[in-house]
Amino acid sequence: MNSVIIEEQPDNGITIVNGREWMEDAKGHLVPLANVKPEDKLQDETVRKIIGFAKSLSAQIARFKKHTIADISAFDALLEQEYGQKIGGKKGNSTYSTIDGRMRVVVQFADQVSFGPQIHIAKALIDECLTEWSADARPEIQSIVTRAFNTDKEGQINKAEIFMLLRLDIDDERWQRAMDAIRDSIRVTGSKGYIRFYERENGDDELHAITIDLAKA
Repeated sequence: MNSVIIEEQPDNGITIVNGREWMEDAKGHLVPLANVKPEDKLQDETVRKIIGFAKSLSAQIARFKKHTIADISAFDALLEQEYGQKIGGKKGNSTYSTIDGRMRVVVQFADQVSFGPQIHIAKALIDECLTEWSADARPEIQSIVTRAFNTDKEGQINKAEIFMLLRLDIDDERWQRAMDAIRDSIRVTGSKGYIRFYERENGDDELHAITIDLAKA
């Protein structure tokens, strides 16, 4: 019985079986390379080339972020040692600048927030208020409520508009209970850090961001 010798070449997507070249399709079936259309093979090669660069760049950016955080942390540690006082916790936002003010690094942390079941109680109480107020309700309040509870594609409540509701000054007892329910529903599920970089040619110029974002490059 003849043995099957399989040699995979993942970089170019070609699998060699007993000396013959094959390519795997989306269903996992092996197709003889000779049967693959030239334009499909060219597309495959193009995508593999781009993804190769993308993965390398992604790894480089990840290393850069780690090194940046390490450098900032080392600097903060020196300040703590110098002044004998620990710098604020993880939520602290800090700005670091060159002496001439032409370069700036901004470190920010943003809480990731979700809402518990109390949010549904808040919505019911708010609906009661709007129904009773009817024509007397200010249009902007109705608009904020609509946007706040108009879920997006992932079913997430509009956080910014929910927080806008908390800033409204309304004396109605049910509204106040609704706001308490919103506050009780808030869950901080994590914290995400952002590092932004800015530069300007001259001291009087406006700072512009150094872009590390494909969508904004």
